[in-house]
Amino acid sequence: MHIVLELLLLAGIIIYSYLESLVMFFIPRRRKSVAGQIVLITGAGHGIGRLTAHEFAKRKSRLVLWDINKRGVEETAAECRKLGAIVYVFVVDCSNRMEIYNSVDQVKKEVGDVEIVVNNAGAIYPADLLSTKDEEITKTFEVNILGHFWIIKALLPSMLRRNSGHIVTVASVCGHGVIPYLIPYCSSKFAAVGFHRALTAELETLGKTGIKTSCLCPVFVNTGFTKNPSTRLWPVLETSEVASSLIDGILTNKKMIFVPSYISISLVLEKFLPERALKAISRIQNIQFEAIVGHKTKMK
Repeated sequence: MHIVLELLLLAGIIIYSYLESLVMFFIPRRRKSVAGQIVLITGAGHGIGRLTAHEFAKRKSRLVLWDINKRGVEETAAECRKLGAIVYVFVVDCSNRMEIYNSVDQVKKEVGDVEIVVNNAGAIYPADLLSTKDEEITKTFEVNILGHFWIIKALLPSMLRRNSGHIVTVASVCGHGVIPYLIPYCSSKFAAVGFHRALTAELETLGKTGIKTSCLCPVFVNTGFTKNPSTRLWPVLETSEVASSLIDGILTNKKMIFVPSYISISLVLEKFLPERALKAISRIQNIQFEAIVGHKTKMK
């Protein structure tokens, strides 16, 4: 009888949750203020990281910008200062664990406790598996997922003490579905999505519901890291569109941020479609980009 009551309660929770989502679809979500908060953004010297820094600068956050590219991150800092933000710049290799730990210590001493972290730094090497160098595979995982572990391990204690903060994982639609010639990248982004979901569950189990988490999952973004991307069904996004969706998701404490939003529907449908149908969709989609195949650069 006990299990029957629990199942009935579960059914009620499911129905209530769907009704709540339907109502909230028509009611604008309340946006929190990030003015004065210390925001750490990795990979801030280019692309999504740079435009996300602009969004926080407009909202008067105190910015801590990390990037391995000194010139790029200093350019971002100068642009953010013009928008009225206080900015601190650090040249950091997010594949280096000790450099991450030392940089976090430096941030704590010079700036204070980080309240929002956007783990955006990424690496991608489009190629078939046999053409991908061992060091490229290692670098992909060091930056795209292991760096997240080291950064969060260093920042989480102060968030736990305050029961406050926001941890943002920049992943990809490739963390939910696969694309040929991006095996290390897809694998690392699956890990990033798993990291976000597991961390979210752990914080809830610990009762630290004041620490929010978000995961960004866009389709192809025109950042220049993947050359000449094109698809039939998905748009190739501009960084401004992705950064706008990301800041909106952060301000409304959205856990999973798909860009464009309808991608979430297609990913759900894929779980129920037969393999033959999925192959047909892949042919229609016709995803193309420059990749090294058989040690030669081709459009794939």
